Amino acid sequence: MLESTFGARKPIVGMVHFLPLPGSPLYDADGGMSRIVDHASADILALQSGGIDAVMFGNEGDRPYLLKATPESLAAMASAIGEVKHLIDRPFGVDYLWDPVASVALAVASGATFAREIFTGVYDSDMGLWAPDGAAALRLRSQSGREDLKLLFNINAEFASPVGTRTISERAASAVFSSLADIVLVSGPMTGQPAESGDLKLVKEALPDTPVFANTGVKIENVADVLKIADGAVVGTHFKKDGITWNAVDKERVARFMEKVVKLR
Repeated sequence: MLESTFGARKPIVGMVHFLPLPGSPLYDADGGMSRIVDHASADILALQSGGIDAVMFGNEGDRPYLLKATPESLAAMASAIGEVKHLIDRPFGVDYLWDPVASVALAVASGATFAREIFTGVYDSDMGLWAPDGAAALRLRSQSGREDLKLLFNINAEFASPVGTRTISERAASAVFSSLADIVLVSGPMTGQPAESGDLKLVKEALPDTPVFANTGVKIENVADVLKIADGAVVGTHFKKDGITWNAVDKERVARFMEKVVKLR
C-alpha cells in the first residue's frame, strides 16, 4: 500500500507550509494570495528537486490555530493548491489544521492522494478542549466516492495532551479498529520536535500490520533510528533553511536527507 500510495518503500513526505491565509492574524494583505502561491511553488520545486517521495500541504502559518476551518481560509487553501498543482509530479496530500472534516473536503476538491489530521480522541490543547469529528470525516470520504483516499491519523496531537488514561498503544489500536485509520502517525509535543522513540516502538508493536509514520522532528541525524522502527516519516522543519519552521525549503538539505534515506532503504 505504501508504494502504491507514495511511490516508495519507507516513504518520506515533505511539507509545503502555506504562509498565513486570509482571515488569520498574520496574513499579509499587501502580498495577498500571489505571495502565498509563489512561496508554495518554490517549496514544491525545492522538495521535488531534492528527491522527496511525496508532498503535503498544510496551513502551518495560520496561528493561532482553529479547531474548525473558516470559509475564507479553506477556500484560500483550495485555491492556492489549484494554482500550484501543475508543478507537482508525485503524490500529494493535504492537512487543514486542526479540522479533519475540512481536510477530507480539501482532499476531495483538490484530488489529493492522502489527508492527515487528528481524527480521534479528546485533548486538552492550546486551542481549548478538542474533540475532532472523525466519524463525519470518514462519512464524507465515503459519500464523495473517495474510498481510495488514504487517511493518516495523528494519534498524539502537537500542542495538546490526551484526556483519559488509555496508553498510546491502546489509542493507536483503537484508531485502526474503530475508526478505520489507514496509517497511524506518532508526533512529538510540538512542530519540529521528535516523537519519543519509545512511543514509536510501542505503537508499531501494537500495529504490526498497519503502517506507522513518525510525524515530527525527523532529522538527518536521527532518520536511521526512526526508520528502523517506522514505516515512513513526515518532514517539515528539518527541510527548511537553517532548520527553522517558518523559512523556505532548502533543496540542499532535502537532497542530503534523501540521499541518506535511499541508502537506508
